Amino acid sequence: MPAIALFSSTFTNETEIISELSTLTGSQIVSDKDIIADACSKYKVDKNKLEQALYAKMSVFNQFTLEKEKHLAFLKSSLSEKLGENDRCIYYGFITLLIPAQVSHVLKVLVAGNKEQRIQRAATTGIAEKEAKRQIHKSDASAFELTDFLYKKEAWDPTLYDIVIPADQTTTKDILQVILENLHKNAVQKTDASRQAIKDMALGAQVELALLNKGHNIEVAADNGSVRLTVNKSVLNFGKMESELAEIASAVGGVKAVEVAKGPDYKTSIYRKQQFELPSKVLLVDDEKEFAQTLSERLISRDVGSHAVYDGQQALDLLNDDNPDVMVLDLKMPGIDGIEVLRQTRKTHPNIKVIILTGHGTEDDKKTCMDLGAFAYLQKPTDIDKLSATIYEAYKSIAESGKMTSAGGASSRNGRYG
Repeated sequence: MPAIALFSSTFTNETEIISELSTLTGSQIVSDKDIIADACSKYKVDKNKLEQALYAKMSVFNQFTLEKEKHLAFLKSSLSEKLGENDRCIYYGFITLLIPAQVSHVLKVLVAGNKEQRIQRAATTGIAEKEAKRQIHKSDASAFELTDFLYKKEAWDPTLYDIVIPADQTTTKDILQVILENLHKNAVQKTDASRQAIKDMALGAQVELALLNKGHNIEVAADNGSVRLTVNKSVLNFGKMESELAEIASAVGGVKAVEVAKGPDYKTSIYRKQQFELPSKVLLVDDEKEFAQTLSERLISRDVGSHAVYDGQQALDLLNDDNPDVMVLDLKMPGIDGIEVLRQTRKTHPNIKVIILTGHGTEDDKKTCMDLGAFAYLQKPTDIDKLSATIYEAYKSIAESGKMTSAGGASSRNGRYG
């Protein structure tokens, strides 16, 4: 019997549907939690990082760390292993969005309801309307974030599923009947091609990890041992890059052949692989927007991954969703000033190293900042090399303490294909 992969919008009676399906088919339920636990054990990675990859808004620093790509590859690898072990399973949750369409013996089902109906259903469980709206918004935003990242499609796009069932127009009994009827169709029966698709999924995930660990974010497709790598980035010396990518992919067990191709967004320019041992999560906070943007560009040119915000509140809001390693902070800003940002940051995120960079600070300000736990205090204008060196020192201090939040750990060296 085919497996089932069910994704649903919240408050569509999803728990009852899954439970009934399991009973009617005698299938094991495999949830996000199960695959996350498997990936944690297999790859020795932090559970929170895997959860963030599935559910959270992508970090503003991801272009420098490639954390989302890495952790999704871990999950795809663990999920492919589970798919190959047991056919009689019901996969449920965000992990179902990672199953390729080529794995055709897994019936992909979407159960979705309109917002009003979901709020009403939440009310029957004792959840207040305001809280229901908050939970619905959060869950839907997470779903749309993931499908946009994976496929450049919306979460409710019918092309991502075999069947789409409107929960607001269908009873639970009818939903179950539709799913069970579709399980017997020839299109979802196991074939040699669909079995191979699981192996291709597993191999593709391993090649992705091998490339990502060397700093390359490249599109990967596997087909019966043959791997196609598509370069959509800007590259000056394609031949040199092609050789390196092929060498990395060929070293992965099970790879029989490697093709490196130019994608539709390819153009001749400069491509740089990520160098993870360098600072990759530096937050710049300065109300002088042009200065902050220019500083960010200059730091990036020195292999320091940085992102700029333009007032204290923006900085504190970003800390609710993201975890920079180093903050370069101005003091005199409208609204929440730098000293208050420093005070709150040290309280809520004590591992972040804060470097004060100000043109208006006094000796008293310096003493206050250092007493609050600032890593360094610099005056504007400062030499970019001095600031870079201070950031490197802060980054080294975090690395030595074992409290780094960045991807880190790779031994790749910076390479320009030009």
